Amino acid sequence: MTDETAPTPETAPTTAPAPDASAARTAPDAKKKLILNLFEMNCVGHITHGLWRLPGNHRREYTDIRYWTELARLAEQGGFDAVFLADVLGTYDVYRDSPAPALLEGIQAPANDPMLVVPAMAAVTEHLGFGVTASTSYEPPFAFARRMSTLDHLTGGRVGWNVVTSYLPSAARNFGLDDQIPKEERYARAAEYLDVLYKLWEGSWEDDAVVADPIADGLAPGSGVYTDPSKVHTIDHDGRFYKVVGPHLSEPSPQRTPVLFLATASPTGVEQAARNAEVVFTGGRAVARVAEATRAAAVEAGRAADDVRFIVQAGVITAETEEAVAEKLALYESFASEQGALVHRSVPFDAPSHDPATTVREALVAEGRLEHPGAASLPLDITVGELIASVDEAWGGAFFVAGTPTVVADEIERWLDEEGIDGINLRQYHSYDTLRDFVELVVPELRRRGRVREAYVPGETLRERYTGGGPRLPASHPAAAYRR
Repeated sequence: MTDETAPTPETAPTTAPAPDASAARTAPDAKKKLILNLFEMNCVGHITHGLWRLPGNHRREYTDIRYWTELARLAEQGGFDAVFLADVLGTYDVYRDSPAPALLEGIQAPANDPMLVVPAMAAVTEHLGFGVTASTSYEPPFAFARRMSTLDHLTGGRVGWNVVTSYLPSAARNFGLDDQIPKEERYARAAEYLDVLYKLWEGSWEDDAVVADPIADGLAPGSGVYTDPSKVHTIDHDGRFYKVVGPHLSEPSPQRTPVLFLATASPTGVEQAARNAEVVFTGGRAVARVAEATRAAAVEAGRAADDVRFIVQAGVITAETEEAVAEKLALYESFASEQGALVHRSVPFDAPSHDPATTVREALVAEGRLEHPGAASLPLDITVGELIASVDEAWGGAFFVAGTPTVVADEIERWLDEEGIDGINLRQYHSYDTLRDFVELVVPELRRRGRVREAYVPGETLRERYTGGGPRLPASHPAAAYRR
C-alpha cells in the first residue's frame, strides 16, 4: 500500500449502446474484458509533470465543478468503469529539501479532497464508478466509515476505496507527528483499521434492520418504525490502535463495503492485498510476479485465486495517423518537466548539477547524502543521466503506447493476454484530449475486438462490474466473518 499510485474534457459524441450488455460479460468463450479506469487527482499537476501548461489543457480548472462533470460525462460515453482518484496528504519536499519546487511547478500541490468531487460526477452519470484514495494512518476509522457509506448511498453502489498508508514524511508532520510512522506499524494499523471498518460496514446493521414503516406500531402506540433497534449492534472493538464502540451511523448501503483497491508491489503489501483487495493497482515489469504471489497468498487466506484483479497505470497517445501521433507526442514531450519528475520521485540530491556520467552513488557521496532515507530506494550503480531519464514514468515503460487506434488496441490486447493484467488506469496528458482521443478512437476498436463492453448493465454496482459477482463481498472475504 502506498500514498496514491502503484509502486514504483468538451463532450464527445455519444456511442450507441447495444441492447444487451450482460450476454458478453457472461459468455463462456468471451475474450477478457478490459477494466477501464481514468486516472485522476484533484490537483493541477498529477502524473504528467509540466503538461498543465499545454495549450488548451483544462487542468487549471480542477477547482471548477464543471471540470469534473465534463470528465465524468465523457468517461461514461466511452464505457469507462470508473474514475480512479489519487491523493496525498503532504507536499513533496525531499528534492532540494523544500516544498518550493513542488509548489513552483504544481506537482500534486495545491491538491483538494478527492471525495468531494464524487457526488458531482455521480449526479451527471448513471453507471460510471469512482475509486477514492484515502489513508488509514491519520484519520479515525469511525468517521471515515460513515463518509464512505454516504458515498455508496449517493452513487447507488458505484464507489470503491483505494487503501493506502501514506508514505510522505510531510504528511506525518501535518498530523502532529515528528516523523513518518515506521512502515511495519503503518501496515499493522491498516490491518486493524480494515477490521474495524468491516465490523461497522458488514456487522453493525442486519440486512432487515431498516423497516421504514410509517404506520406500524413501534415503541409507542401509533408511532411508525424506521429501524428495528434489536437489529442494530455495537461492535465493541478494543484493539492495539483503535477503540470503537459503535454502532455504525449509516444504514446499509448498496455494497456495504466499497470495492477495495490496494496499490502495492512489496511483499508486505502483497500479503495485505491477498487478504483484503479486490483490485490490486501495481506496475512496471513486476506485474506477473506480484499477480502470481498475490493469487497464491489469496488461496492460502481462504479466497479464490481469481478473487483479485490487477490493473496498471498506462499511457496512451493516439491519433488517426502515425504522423499526427508523432506530432502530438513531440508536442507533449516538449512541455515535460525534468525537475517535476525528480520532485515526484523524491530524489534526495540535485541530480541535474552532476555530470550525467557520474553514478548515483558518487553523486550522493559528493553531496554527503548517501545515508539519506530517500537514497535507499534509488539504484546506486546507474548513472545520473540514466536516473534522470528513468524517473519520469509518463513516456515509456511496460505499459505505454503511442500509435494509431489499431496499434494501441494491439498493444492493449497484448497486455491483457501476455502480461496478464485485467485493466488500466489511463494516465492523462491533456484534459480533455487524452480521454476524448481514447473514447473516440480506441474504444470503438476495442469494442470491435470484444475487449470493451458495448453497454453498461442497468443498476449494476461497481463490484458487480469488476467481479461479475453480487453487490456485496463474497463469503470467502474476511469481512464476511462479521456479518450477523
